[in-house]
Amino acid sequence: MAHYFSEQPQTASRPGSVDLVLPDLHLRLETDRGVFSPERVDLGTRVLLESVPPPPQEGDLLDLGCGYGPIALTMASRAPGATVWAVDVNRRSVELTTRNAQAARLDKVRSVHIDEVPDDVKFRAIWSNPAIRIGKPALHEMLTRWLTRLTPDGVAYLVVQKHLGSDSLQRWLGEQGWQAGRAASRAAYRILKVTR
Repeated sequence: MAHYFSEQPQTASRPGSVDLVLPDLHLRLETDRGVFSPERVDLGTRVLLESVPPPPQEGDLLDLGCGYGPIALTMASRAPGATVWAVDVNRRSVELTTRNAQAARLDKVRSVHIDEVPDDVKFRAIWSNPAIRIGKPALHEMLTRWLTRLTPDGVAYLVVQKHLGSDSLQRWLGEQGWQAGRAASRAAYRILKVTR
């Protein structure tokens, strides 16, 4: 079976839609098979979006592993002066995020394949529901690649299920020299706050 972290999902397309309902935002988002959580906005994503402080109001922000875009579109709605980079390895996800941003008239969302972000772009904030199921080596490589692109005052918020290794990920981040603490905890999810 194809995974949502495949570049070109082999799963046959079956378009659908979900509603993202937050206290400050209500969006209908296009979804499809072969992307992460196509039937509903994932609970971890909701916990993240309901728990983190507002993003910086200008500069570059990153949604790492954007899926069909709930995190990127929320960032863009809450920080209309910022540029939000929505990146994913999954090309179907990138296309869906592009369409969802256009439908929501959020024109400062840049939805691109994970290898298409210019090298000189640094991020004031990273929000992510990272693909834990890709395995620890790939996860660690991905986080190292993107966390090193935080600005000196930048902050990352990662949502991870407790039983999928949030505590061990927090320890690993600390061992790599990052300040990693628990910003929130709800419904078996941890929000990890990561800074330099």
